[in-house]
Amino acid sequence: MTANTNNSMSSRSFRPSGFRNLDQAQIDVLHDASLEIMDRTGMRFFDQEALDLFKKAGCRVSDRNVVHIPSKLVDWARSTAPENVDIFDRNQQCAMQLGGDRTHYGVGSDCMSIYDLKTGEHRKAVIDDVIDGVRLVDALPNMDFVMSMFLPSDVPQTDYERHQMSIMLRESTKPIIFVGLEKESTVMAIDMAAAVAGDLTDLQQHPFVINYVNTVSAFHHNGESLQRLLYAAERNIPSIYAPGSTSGTLGPITSAGAMALNNAAQLAGLVLSQLKREGSPLILCGRGGHYMDMRTMVSLYTAPDAGPYGWDLARHYRIPTFGAACTDAKVFDAQAAAETALTLFENTLNGANLIHDLGYLDCAMTGCLELVVFSDEVIEWIKRYWQPVEITEETLALDLIHATAPDGHFLETDHTLEHFRKLWAPLLFDRLDFETWSAQGSQTLQEKANQQVLDIIGSHRAESLPSDVIARLEEIVARR
Repeated sequence: MTANTNNSMSSRSFRPSGFRNLDQAQIDVLHDASLEIMDRTGMRFFDQEALDLFKKAGCRVSDRNVVHIPSKLVDWARSTAPENVDIFDRNQQCAMQLGGDRTHYGVGSDCMSIYDLKTGEHRKAVIDDVIDGVRLVDALPNMDFVMSMFLPSDVPQTDYERHQMSIMLRESTKPIIFVGLEKESTVMAIDMAAAVAGDLTDLQQHPFVINYVNTVSAFHHNGESLQRLLYAAERNIPSIYAPGSTSGTLGPITSAGAMALNNAAQLAGLVLSQLKREGSPLILCGRGGHYMDMRTMVSLYTAPDAGPYGWDLARHYRIPTFGAACTDAKVFDAQAAAETALTLFENTLNGANLIHDLGYLDCAMTGCLELVVFSDEVIEWIKRYWQPVEITEETLALDLIHATAPDGHFLETDHTLEHFRKLWAPLLFDRLDFETWSAQGSQTLQEKANQQVLDIIGSHRAESLPSDVIARLEEIVARR
């Protein structure tokens, strides 16, 4: 297999060996509870093709569209879905190996607002913000995949998804996760990706796009989302299946009940994808749903209440997983930095294969490019923290210790000179003394991040697509 073209270390695991939060007995109880929800309670599927597939497979259907899925179908779907999924870049180089504990990082999609890079003003996002965000992610070394980040307000609502996809394909060579409101969103996204790849067969052999599907809730799988899932599954394009589940409103407020329900909804999507095409790649969400602050009724993205337990349940199925790292803060402040760093570390520690939503503020309503740069630095810190320890005669340096101790120091030794450059040197985090920092302008981390973003988006450009491919993308964007 071709090596990852990204020089980051995200192709390997950062999860400590043997680390787990649930024992097997607890996992079995949660799994059995999910199966009971699927078979006894059932879920509504608002799409005729989905209903027909379930009926043909032997599922009982009540009250027109409540599907009851037996456990044997879940076992079968688990056996046919791939355990590992290779995702390529648009140059057909393997960029991400999803599965196991390998972790990869990227941003999110469709924030309605942004803090203007030059004025600091909180405003509605426009199409140029999508371009700037994609260029930034393409340049940052620890961002492994691209998403659109912003919902542009200056293009018609009926057209924005195709503009987002065209921009991601033109402004980045990295893998793309795309979203959509209806089947046509996925049709056009795959058509565009196929045009860049050469044709659909080339795209299937070297997939560099992932179809991200949300449903209304764990119990209500809306038709638009199901059609998007089925269209991608038929063409063997990887999908993420993420049913909506807010604890205390759309599901139980307790962690165990929320996990069992959220897991049941995802397993239902897994079964459906395999009924459409055996072996089609699907990616599960590792968390047990969102929480809501019952004092304000605001849906939260970073509440710790769910704990790490959903990751062990998701990993039980040996299917790639999807998580999020972001903040509920309204501006790039201490809360934003803390929640971003904590959720990044938590997702990485638990072995999430894809971690998205970096740069999200305000419960996913506002995007912040400076926070994306900050996240890239935190990821670098995490990777360095989890780097394998090298224990050799050279690194133990026993002869050096013997020759230097007990009264000498190591500052002037050749050993220190040879190895000190291997230590991590941050780009944003400050390590100067106060006087030097003051003399150099007392620049804050946010000011440094802002300048780094402006420098990157002003100079970085991805490898250009051929003119005939660009013309084909423009045809699809204009298609009605």
